[in-house]
Amino acid sequence: MPDQPDYATLEEAAEAAQHCTRCDLYCHATQTVWGEGSPDARLMIVGEQPGDQEDLQGRPFVGPAGDILAEAMERAGLPREKVWMTNAVKHFKFTVKTTARGGKRRLHQNPDRPEIDACHWWLGIEQRFIQPKLTLALGGTAAYALTGRKEGITKRRGKVEETETGSVLLSWHPSYILRVPNRGAADRARAQLLDDLKLAAELVA
Repeated sequence: MPDQPDYATLEEAAEAAQHCTRCDLYCHATQTVWGEGSPDARLMIVGEQPGDQEDLQGRPFVGPAGDILAEAMERAGLPREKVWMTNAVKHFKFTVKTTARGGKRRLHQNPDRPEIDACHWWLGIEQRFIQPKLTLALGGTAAYALTGRKEGITKRRGKVEETETGSVLLSWHPSYILRVPNRGAADRARAQLLDDLKLAAELVA
């Protein structure tokens, strides 16, 4: 990671991130979506990137996928206010689709590796300030950003991997549960996400 500026506080870093131009995603997104939660959190949860609602509201995990995560966190005994929640990429990447009625929808696109690498600057700053005991990576983008490994997470899910910046537990991103067309597979993924959150709670207790 390149040298980082010596921000005095997490709030100062968050303000600086609002003016980020490290990749081209800022050109079309509404705003930078910085992390939120407890600065003393023992657990950091890292997702992929903001979705449509996150981009509009400026907060992570407040859309449909966030609802799934919130329910699972409640069942796992992980209050949102005691966790630091953020994304590997801070700007919403999307394509615009015209609907049958002539309206417009912004559809999520996966960030590419140069975009993930560019935004790792900010993720590293969050890690430096929060210094979590454990980081939970949700989905392949977060897994790559946190571990540097390009393999998918199907065989890695539910396992803890050690990195230079600490322990990383891998799980499904809740948006994956929304996309799975098979109800049985979606239910299994939801149960696995809950299991991983419960494990995270145990590891940071």
